[in-house]
Amino acid sequence: MSNLPVTLVTASVLGLMFVWLSARVIGGRVANQVGIGDSGNTDLLYRIRTQGNFTEYVPIFLIVLGLVEASGGNRAALMVVAGVFLVARVLHVPGMGAEANIRFRQAGIIGSFTCIVAASLYGLYLGLAA
Repeated sequence: MSNLPVTLVTASVLGLMFVWLSARVIGGRVANQVGIGDSGNTDLLYRIRTQGNFTEYVPIFLIVLGLVEASGGNRAALMVVAGVFLVARVLHVPGMGAEANIRFRQAGIIGSFTCIVAASLYGLYLGLAA
């Protein structure tokens, strides 16, 4: 049994999502015969940045989530924060693109920031109270 079940499940779902986002980039590269960069293709640029944005925010969240969970953070609270983060990352994807609904992108980044801040503040509390 894992000592960090919330982090394990969250990281596993996000890992699958990363592979899906990467496959979207690869598909765009193959379809447009682009080896490196975006070659001026706007759709490919959005796919690359969607994956890039994911790789920029997910690691810090998982690190903080795991450390808070390892420090005895409340499992129910961590499940809520992790669930909101997952939804936020999913919402961010259709919010990226030339014809995208910007509200999805905004909800995705606001949700991501909120979860990172909440987990970080909880971590500060647990760390300073120890």
